[in-house]
Amino acid sequence: MKSSGQASELEIPAAELKQAAVLMAILVAIQLALLLLLFSSAPSKVPAYLGFAPGRAGTPGAWVLAALFTAVYVRSAAAISYVRLYLLRIDMLKCLALVAAVMAGVVEEVVFRKLVMDALMDRGFGPVAQVVASALAFGLAHAVWGLRSLAAGLNAVLSTTLLGGALAIVYLAAGRSLAPCVAAHVLITALIEPGLILAAIADRLGVWRERRQP
Repeated sequence: MKSSGQASELEIPAAELKQAAVLMAILVAIQLALLLLLFSSAPSKVPAYLGFAPGRAGTPGAWVLAALFTAVYVRSAAAISYVRLYLLRIDMLKCLALVAAVMAGVVEEVVFRKLVMDALMDRGFGPVAQVVASALAFGLAHAVWGLRSLAAGLNAVLSTTLLGGALAIVYLAAGRSLAPCVAAHVLITALIEPGLILAAIADRLGVWRERRQP
């Protein structure tokens, strides 16, 4: 991606900040409902199910891969000026993004890695098919960004398809432990949001680059 401006030059209108806060709040509410749907029957078993328990955290190699994929994805996203502005910035909007990051990291990894890939494994599909299906499902789920603009939608689908494939590989490398996948997903979202949402609101998301303002 190519940057179209310096983060320090950005002045985000109050209306855009408010819109981002509303969208983040909606995302948190949806993710919370999904969490309750997934885990309400046995909340005490959630840590072990996710891999955050002794003997279930995966392999060292999987954690190294997760760290590498996280660094590459965040570096790519940071080419967008809004993402750079909010990368390490702390305010109420960032705090809301952190809550959303934890919920999205858990819900999306359970759905797109564990449920999708394990279901395919149970039906006799091999690792390659599992990775491809997980990647495509994850990418298509982010096509909702296309409601703002076609370019933003294409960028979201392409980038998250690649990320979904990377996290699927991590899941297999971890012996089907979700722990490194969840950790990577949470960290990525925590760093790039709410910058990515703000960039979408401002119509600055292009395909593999930041759109230039007229």
